[in-house]
Amino acid sequence: MSFGISNVLFAAALVTAIYFFTKNVQKIRRNILMARDIDRTDQPEKRWRTMMRVALGQSKMVINPVAGFFHIVIYVGFLLINIEVLEILLDGLLGTHRLFAKPLGGVYTFAINFFEVLAVAVIIACIVFLWRRNVMKIDRFQKPELKGWPFKDANNILIIEIVLMVALLMIGAAEANMDNAPAGPFLISSMLAPIFSGWSQESLHLAERVAWWAHILGILAFLNYLPFSKHFHIILSFPNTWYAKLTPKGKFPINERVKKEVELMLDPNANPYAAPENGQTAENDKFGAKDVMDLTWVNLLNAYTCTECGRCTAECPANQTGKKLSPRKIMMDVRDRAEEVGRIMDANGGKFVDDGKSLLDDYITREEIWACTSCNACVEACPVLIDPLDIIMQLRQYVVMEESKAPQSLNMMMTNVENNGAPWQFSQADRANWIHQ
Repeated sequence: MSFGISNVLFAAALVTAIYFFTKNVQKIRRNILMARDIDRTDQPEKRWRTMMRVALGQSKMVINPVAGFFHIVIYVGFLLINIEVLEILLDGLLGTHRLFAKPLGGVYTFAINFFEVLAVAVIIACIVFLWRRNVMKIDRFQKPELKGWPFKDANNILIIEIVLMVALLMIGAAEANMDNAPAGPFLISSMLAPIFSGWSQESLHLAERVAWWAHILGILAFLNYLPFSKHFHIILSFPNTWYAKLTPKGKFPINERVKKEVELMLDPNANPYAAPENGQTAENDKFGAKDVMDLTWVNLLNAYTCTECGRCTAECPANQTGKKLSPRKIMMDVRDRAEEVGRIMDANGGKFVDDGKSLLDDYITREEIWACTSCNACVEACPVLIDPLDIIMQLRQYVVMEESKAPQSLNMMMTNVENNGAPWQFSQADRANWIHQ
């Protein structure tokens, strides 16, 4: 054990990285919780099973075999290679090198060999994904909402992961040429050892230290990149699947305010002028959602969990027929608006000051929400159980019930239902005539 200035610098870097990561995660949590409350704690056993199956088990990823396989390679690599990061952290803090090598012996050698093979598999998987995005140009990665930062973000993640894995392998490759290496040689790094053939022992030690620092500082930098990236789903996919909707996809929630008003209308003894039991009035409550604060916190959790994979948009029949709707864009718009509201709150001591903008119209157009057929194809396709349809329906509800601005065809249908008891322009007595058309 040799403790020195490098250990102090490492501890400082670690504390700094954790501080900023925690600070940014707290902002995201604040942004999510600024929305309406909703109870999603029923059936906890089923929720745990769902999370284990979908988030941990990646059950919905394998529906697309090629992408699913390579995604699982990266996912397993992320989980297992981070076990070695624990040793690196301890080495950095304690001034040791390969702390677990002697205590674990052959088990350690087997583990590192496995991690190195996995690192190569991760590199290959990242190259495949870069090829699919940038050379093959798969259609769902070429949609308008991915232009600019979202497209660069996806590439950045893949490149960063390649760099981290290469640095990990270079540590072993340099050590394989050292006279007094604490462990090894290991399977893959031995194959790479000729890269450093003929180097002096001092140069090998320097190369190993450069690779070691590049790997761990890269991990800490990547940790702080996550809150600004769609890759944050590696953390949020677990709570998102736990809080997912468990009721049938075609079942829409009952609006308790509407239900209460209908019950009052049907109750001859009810007082229509009585104050609401919950103290809410039309002035402080609204139907549907106009801005992100009107949505539920589960909706905003969905938005921050979105992987931007585009499976929802690829399955959307409206999008397939050329309409403007893209369920992926809906989720990205919700997240972007939540981020904008969060910045306003940061600039005003934690309070939101109206900026004259809203989710509806400024981010999501009415053309988009009315293009939706409410078929639930996007919900079914999402690998992490995100529900774009719920957001669309809340925006629609606001337009119809607060603004009375439904499309003309829908207004005609609702008028016919009110007057004739059916969607068609037949009298009450003839409302079954449509069967003869």
